[in-house]
Amino acid sequence: MATNRVRRMLGCLESRKNLAGSACGLVGLGLTLAGVAGAYWPLVVAGLYGAGALIAPPERVAPPPFDPSEEVGALRADFTRLDEYLGEVELPATAEGRWAGLSELYGALLEPGWVAEVLATEPEAVHALSRAIRRDVPECVDTYKRTRWWSRLTPGGESPELHLERQLDLLYAEAERLTADLREAEVRRQQTHTAYLEERGRS
Repeated sequence: MATNRVRRMLGCLESRKNLAGSACGLVGLGLTLAGVAGAYWPLVVAGLYGAGALIAPPERVAPPPFDPSEEVGALRADFTRLDEYLGEVELPATAEGRWAGLSELYGALLEPGWVAEVLATEPEAVHALSRAIRRDVPECVDTYKRTRWWSRLTPGGESPELHLERQLDLLYAEAERLTADLREAEVRRQQTHTAYLEERGRS
C-alpha cells in the first residue's frame, strides 16, 4: 500500500505537467529576485507554475505489450477445435479431400517450432490465417449444410457441393500464397543478416 503511494507520488513529481510547471515557477522566482514581481511574487510564481502545467503536453500512456506468439497459440487452439468440428460434419468425399489438404497446410504453419515463430513476426499473415480458420472455413461449411437442405426441397441450379469445393480451393490457394510470402520474408531476413555480417567484416 505504502509502495503504491510512493510510486504515485514519484509519478506526479516526474510528470510532464509538474516539470513544465516547475520550470515556469523557477522563471517566476527569477523575476522575483530581479525585482520585477514585487509584492505579488507568490501569485506570479503560482500563476506561472499553473500556466506551465496547463501548456505541458499530456502524458503518453504506453500501449499494453502484446506477445504475437500468444495469438499464434490461441489460433492453434482454435484450429484444433475447427478440425475436430469438421471431423464430425458429413462432407462430400471431394470436399473432404480438399479440407484434408488445407488442414495439413494450416497445421504445418501453426505447428510449434520455427515456422510458427516466423508466422508470429508477420501480423498480416497471422490476421489472414486467423480470418480463414475462425471465419471463412466455418462459414463455408455452415452455408453448405444450410444450402444443401434447401436444395433438397428445390432441386436445380449449381450444387452446394460444387460451391463448397470451389471455396476450399480458393482458401487453399490463399494458404499457399501465405506460405510463399512467409518463405520470402525468411529469405529476406537471411539476406539482410548476410549483408550485415559482410558490412561488419569490412569495417
